[in-house]
Amino acid sequence: MEEIFMNFDEQAMEVRKGKKGILEMLPCAVLETSDDLSTLYTPGVAQPCREITKNKDLSFDLTCRGNMIAVISDGTRVLGLGDIGPEAAMPVMEGKSVLFKVFGGVNAIPICLDTKDPHTFIEAVKLLQPSFAGINLEDISSPKCYEIETTLKNEMDIPVFHDDQHGTAISALAGVIGAFRCVGKNLKTAKIVINGAGAAGASIARLLILAGAQHVIVVDKAGILYKGMNGLNSVQKQLTEVTNTDNIQGTLVDAAVGADLLLGVSGPHLFTKKLICSMNSDAVVFAMANPIPEIDYQSAKQAGARIVGTGRSDAPNQINNVMVFPGIFRGALAVRARHINEEMKLAAAYAIASLVSDAELNEAYVIPDAFDERVAPAVAAAVAEAAMKSGDARITVDPETIRREARIQIQKLHHKIKKIYEKK
Repeated sequence: MEEIFMNFDEQAMEVRKGKKGILEMLPCAVLETSDDLSTLYTPGVAQPCREITKNKDLSFDLTCRGNMIAVISDGTRVLGLGDIGPEAAMPVMEGKSVLFKVFGGVNAIPICLDTKDPHTFIEAVKLLQPSFAGINLEDISSPKCYEIETTLKNEMDIPVFHDDQHGTAISALAGVIGAFRCVGKNLKTAKIVINGAGAAGASIARLLILAGAQHVIVVDKAGILYKGMNGLNSVQKQLTEVTNTDNIQGTLVDAAVGADLLLGVSGPHLFTKKLICSMNSDAVVFAMANPIPEIDYQSAKQAGARIVGTGRSDAPNQINNVMVFPGIFRGALAVRARHINEEMKLAAAYAIASLVSDAELNEAYVIPDAFDERVAPAVAAAVAEAAMKSGDARITVDPETIRREARIQIQKLHHKIKKIYEKK
């Protein structure tokens, strides 16, 4: 396994060395003649400026803003690397921007801010609003990530989405829906244990409950979260109001007994075979820590888990937020949504899960593949429809038109990218 990681490490360096990264900007208008120059720049450019002065919302139509988001981080919680700083976080933000474009046809600009102060971060992001149609927050340490997202959502008039929380939660819910369909279990009656009470774990718990789960237990390093527990942050305290309804105390070992679903967003090798053996029959295990999961796929299956998913691409049932964020923003931007609300998140999860038909559903296929080209268009259509129904959309667009146009554009984009870089 270490050799595989080393190969990917070497390839990641090779693809960037001497190339100034993996992202570049290309114009979508021709500039060859003096007339082109006069149209794209002065004097012609003055007219769209005049029109936007009359109606600021025209900036979504007349400039790149309408299909442009910012991927923003302070580099304080990057992947499994921790607080590595804004410069070192840039490769991740750059990579994320590539995923937005390739999977969703959404233009994204990586931005790393040189501050650890949440208030400075908030003010800097707010000042960017006129240039973007949405903000994707990334790799910000907990608990300040909650304050940053909440404040920006309240004070900005464009969607703000912390993918580490909500993208992970949406992909997890989609996987749970598929897994429970496969084993014939009900989300409302199933016993669910989540190991990890950070940003991702808290968001997963809330979304599962919003979807109907009634028996959720969250476990952190200090043990099972319960009402009155000391040392919890504000978000974890809120979790104790809606989880662990019997207010039990103990460790992960205690929580896992009789569980129908054991879901990890914690750290490597924390799920033992003995732990999984203590679960209910037809157990579902999602070990989502990256790059090394709480337990590997084969070991979990050997321990008796009926369905196993991880965050890795080299095993079945990859639970990956790449299925979420491109389509979420594609749909939100299509209707000029002001926010990404709870209805839109649920719609995204159910749209992903619905792509696995009853005929296709099996223990090794409960959630679509990350490269399934149907995913982003389906998510975009569902999110746009939910935004319109919930009143968070500025304009009305037929969801099926969004799905169709997204599919066509993404296919054309892939062809275009191949042609461009085959020549280089």
